[in-house]
Amino acid sequence: MGSDFKSIPLIDIGPLVEKIDDPSMANDKDLLQVVRLLDDACKEAGFFYVKGHGIDESLMREVRNVTREFFQLPYEEKLKIKMTPQSGYRGYQRIGENITKGKPDMHEAIDCYTPIRPGKYGDLAKPMEGSNLWPKYPSNFEVLLENYIKLCRDISRKIMRGIALALGGAIDAFEGDTAGDPFWVLRLIGYPVDIPEEQRTDTGCGAHTDYGLLTLVNQDDDICALEVQNRSGEWIYATPIPGTFVCNIGDMLKVWTNGIYQPTLHRVVNNSQHYRVSVAFFYESNFDAAVEPVEFCREKTGGAAKYEKVVYGEHLVQKVLTNFVM
Repeated sequence: MGSDFKSIPLIDIGPLVEKIDDPSMANDKDLLQVVRLLDDACKEAGFFYVKGHGIDESLMREVRNVTREFFQLPYEEKLKIKMTPQSGYRGYQRIGENITKGKPDMHEAIDCYTPIRPGKYGDLAKPMEGSNLWPKYPSNFEVLLENYIKLCRDISRKIMRGIALALGGAIDAFEGDTAGDPFWVLRLIGYPVDIPEEQRTDTGCGAHTDYGLLTLVNQDDDICALEVQNRSGEWIYATPIPGTFVCNIGDMLKVWTNGIYQPTLHRVVNNSQHYRVSVAFFYESNFDAAVEPVEFCREKTGGAAKYEKVVYGEHLVQKVLTNFVM
């Protein structure tokens, strides 16, 4: 966490989305203003809202709605796509099956990952090989979500191009061996309110940082539940702003930047009387990328590497194998 921020900055990334893929526009003043704001946000809070991202608010709402429809199905129907080790840890998980720092989280979820064919990464990815388990109901679920994933991937790639410029690197610094074939994770999460007392804990999701480069959170418009911790230890609400994504940076960006950007602890506490839905898209490095402090970031931070090399897939598999009680 970078500072004692009291609120999370809102950035209109419209100029970035429109111009970042045109090499001749890298010095455009509107684009560079977005780059400066991204740099400030990553240093000060590790969190920011984005608008002007180009994904229709109606689509964001529809994704939350089909997620809610699935979670309203009978339990037996949801179990048809139950997460198991045999599914590569893809599929539905019940309330309390997800564990954060040893404590059950009060949410249910569907976990989806980039499909991994057997043998693609050798032994590295063996526990996570497989394809996603899509429910039959709602009937438009798979088509809608696969389109949404493509859009989130493209927006994330563009934001990471802006972050590369913010750090003083080449516009494509996060492509190639680092994130030219980015792994993605999608978590569709429901936070119930009618949990039996003997099962209940005080958090929907315990305090944590994310594993990869960038996260986009599409949350319900009318419930304050996502909280972000500043340097003084205060929890600041990521109050919903309709039509925006809440974005945050993750562990791989900390390592790559040699600590110039730090991921920020966050948690979910649903104290409302309403079921809450959140759809989190995680944009990661290549699954087999060996992420280490890059030279120009080391030069900015005294020359020595502050973090050891991390193979992203090993980092992810280690987390996944300890995240669930099934």
